[in-house]
Amino acid sequence: MSTSTNPVERDLQAPVHHDLGKKILLLTGPRQCGKTFLSKALTTDHQYFNYDFAEHRVLLIEKGWDRRKALLIFNELHKMHNWKVWLKGIFDVEGMPPAIIVTGSAKLDAFRKAGDSLAGRHFQFRLHPTDLKEASRFSDLSEDEIFNRLMRVGGFPEPFLNGSKRFYSRWKRSHIDLILKDDLRTLTAVRDIQSIETLIELLRARVGSPVSANSLARDLERSPNTIRHWLQLLEDLYVIFKVSPYSRNVARALLKEPKYYFYDNGMVQGDAGIKLENLVACALLKAVHRAQDVDGRELGLGYVRSKDGFEIDFLVTDQQRPQQLIEVKWSDDRLSPNFGKLLAREPLSRTQVVGELTESKSFPGGERIEPAIRFLSELW
Repeated sequence: MSTSTNPVERDLQAPVHHDLGKKILLLTGPRQCGKTFLSKALTTDHQYFNYDFAEHRVLLIEKGWDRRKALLIFNELHKMHNWKVWLKGIFDVEGMPPAIIVTGSAKLDAFRKAGDSLAGRHFQFRLHPTDLKEASRFSDLSEDEIFNRLMRVGGFPEPFLNGSKRFYSRWKRSHIDLILKDDLRTLTAVRDIQSIETLIELLRARVGSPVSANSLARDLERSPNTIRHWLQLLEDLYVIFKVSPYSRNVARALLKEPKYYFYDNGMVQGDAGIKLENLVACALLKAVHRAQDVDGRELGLGYVRSKDGFEIDFLVTDQQRPQQLIEVKWSDDRLSPNFGKLLAREPLSRTQVVGELTESKSFPGGERIEPAIRFLSELW
């Protein structure tokens, strides 16, 4: 059920179209976040192949596509043995046109096969679920309703456009099954699916908190190295993403444990404040990835926490230099004292994002308190 008669155009559509035919384009992102939709929307003169389909695999092995087409779309190609060598050969021998887009729900650099790389022959784009800024362009919903939907069912297009919590609950079950029982079995040697399902459940309740592999290992009765391997697999499959602590290797070392967030905001267990923190994390990572993939900027996302327990939820860096501190609260409109205790001498912006706030506030030191909806709608 669509929320609008406006055409749905994703944030990355124009940048991807701009680079079409210049290099091989790798478009990655979570399952069902709209990669195929975006790719097919670039031009009607395309030919689509999905490596999961046997008849398509035969055509790919034979290289039997229509070379008069403007665009070839190869989906899930990373499941092919030595896919990079195969793709490199096409690029080096035949060149372009047709333009080529390779899409995949697993990070295309994660499951490396033996052989040559695509160095110098590709650009990468990472597509995320929709966010408030993007959805405001194609939806007739108010910003308040968009925000409420993102908090309730997350930003994956199908459940977001439907809006029903019941629909989301059914969609989520099949979505996780696809990832664990299809992608995980196909791409890895892991067979202990039940334990990884338990790991996901444990992480759902620990969003926003530093996560110790040793603690998870005790809970799951596995080795810490096994847990770290599973966490990396869940990252590679775009289920979770890691936000690491910022450190300049000073004497007062910062904690080493990362925090994990879910690409699907509906997965988060906890109160509204935790859900909002996950939503802000998703929006910040999306903005950082766009700056990296489209503009070539060296932005990064981390958090700051001292041994004394003082913490700021997020830190955006530019060429590893601190640029912006962001603290997230649901209803507390008092400025966090931690802004004055962490990176206090750094010339950076400091913003507190509050869910239940209608008016912005600013302070003599340059700090700002912003309503969550305004912050998310105006994010760079």
